[in-house]
Amino acid sequence: MNKLYFFLLLCIVISCKKEEKIIPVKKTTPLPSIIQTDERKIQLDTSLIGSFKSENLQKFYIASNNETVWGDLKKRTFIIDELKKSETLGLNPNDYNIKKIEDFEKKINKLDDTDLALYDVLLTYNFQKYLTHLYKGKLNPKKLYNDWDLNDKPFDVNTILIKAFNDNDLDLAIEKSQPKTYTYKRLLKSLELINKFPDDDIKKIEIKDKVTLHDTSNAMISIKKRLLYWNDLSSRDSLTSIYDTKTFEAIKKFQTRHGLAADGVIGQGTINALNFSKIKRKQQIIANIERWRWFSDTLSENYFIINIPDYSLNVIENKDTTIVRKIVVGTNSRKTPILTSTLKSVVFNPTWTVPPTILKEDVVPAMKRNRNYLKNKNITIYNKANSVVEPNDWNENSPGNYRYVQSPGSNNSLGLMKILFPNNHSVYLHDTNHRNLFGRNNRSLSSGCVRVENPLELAQHILDSNNWSKERIDSVIVTKKTTSVKIAKKYAMYQWYWTAWSEKNTLQFRDDIYNLDSDLYAKLRN
Repeated sequence: MNKLYFFLLLCIVISCKKEEKIIPVKKTTPLPSIIQTDERKIQLDTSLIGSFKSENLQKFYIASNNETVWGDLKKRTFIIDELKKSETLGLNPNDYNIKKIEDFEKKINKLDDTDLALYDVLLTYNFQKYLTHLYKGKLNPKKLYNDWDLNDKPFDVNTILIKAFNDNDLDLAIEKSQPKTYTYKRLLKSLELINKFPDDDIKKIEIKDKVTLHDTSNAMISIKKRLLYWNDLSSRDSLTSIYDTKTFEAIKKFQTRHGLAADGVIGQGTINALNFSKIKRKQQIIANIERWRWFSDTLSENYFIINIPDYSLNVIENKDTTIVRKIVVGTNSRKTPILTSTLKSVVFNPTWTVPPTILKEDVVPAMKRNRNYLKNKNITIYNKANSVVEPNDWNENSPGNYRYVQSPGSNNSLGLMKILFPNNHSVYLHDTNHRNLFGRNNRSLSSGCVRVENPLELAQHILDSNNWSKERIDSVIVTKKTTSVKIAKKYAMYQWYWTAWSEKNTLQFRDDIYNLDSDLYAKLRN
């Protein structure tokens, strides 16, 4: 009997072992050793390194056998200079303990072993931090916003730093740590440009009514001074209260740079832009530099890129802009989310299911006023059994028990087509039944999805690899039958947010429609 029990127990053990999952151990490439040529080396106490609570710092000094590494004056000087001028890259020298580092350097020859060890670790820790900030920003957008879905940007700072150290080329570490995208470079250029402007002490400009060409206004002299300051107006010979032709052209230039309707009419939007001081614009640029570091370091070969505050969509293929479209984006209360994804399919003649937010805030109040509200919009009500519910039988006290579906057609809220891409916010690109909105300057008007101007032309372009011609698309549209087409060509989708950059050595700004810039700058300098 004992033998039988032992046999059964052995079978159970063997069976359990067969079901155990073997978890592979993730192999990491060991860091190369740090090549040191310094005469004075100090053995570091591991408790000193550990006090900084940085895994990257610990790994760095393992590669140096826990010895000091910054005995070379040239290397130390490089780091100190970089940290001091970090402002030119939108960062803050105070984040890198620059004052303490400079104090140590001034008395380098008088430092005992304890202070020399601390100085060495401070240099490494703060230079690592600086490189990391250059690569992916100081702040984590996922901790700031709940509607920003960006891919993580892992950064192996030691691989870059140790190679640069061993090659005596720390410049290379700076270069490799920064985004390579053209927009990032234009943001750095915009910071350089605005730093060349003198300090300003502006007084708020106010107008009661719009000012048009040849009008006389008490505000005109102040307006002209602002245009002169920003180099939109070239001469001071028109500093009068008359809105003359030269100033009219300068206003249009200013309006273009700020994404305003370049009609020369001085309204409140133009005045608001004129009332921005140099320091506020500089802060806006710095906030945008930080924001851009959160985005992808490299872009796909083919992609859609949406700049939400610019109300623009650009299609880039093989580094060439092939399509530019005006778009309508979400309001401040129903923001268009920031995300990175991949286009998957085009749906012609889509139906539209009313989402919960619109149901609660728009549909239910309207239905309580008029039971035929949905019927007039060609929206059918379905109950949980998928049966049609007549408007008079709709229970206004339980609106969430129903599904509300709008039939396909040109008056459908999604228009004649939509483009789908995976995301956590149930948003997509689509046509609209309010096509007149593209003529407006402020197009922060949707419920979160992005509406696109002339979408059928866009669909034809991206389905060219699928051999879908204009005629074929038109033939599907007239059927009013919902048809989904998988996109054969791979396009990335970048739905991002930036309000400042430079073009041809000219500053460009856009209205911060979601009020993100000032708050972000404040957090950066906290």
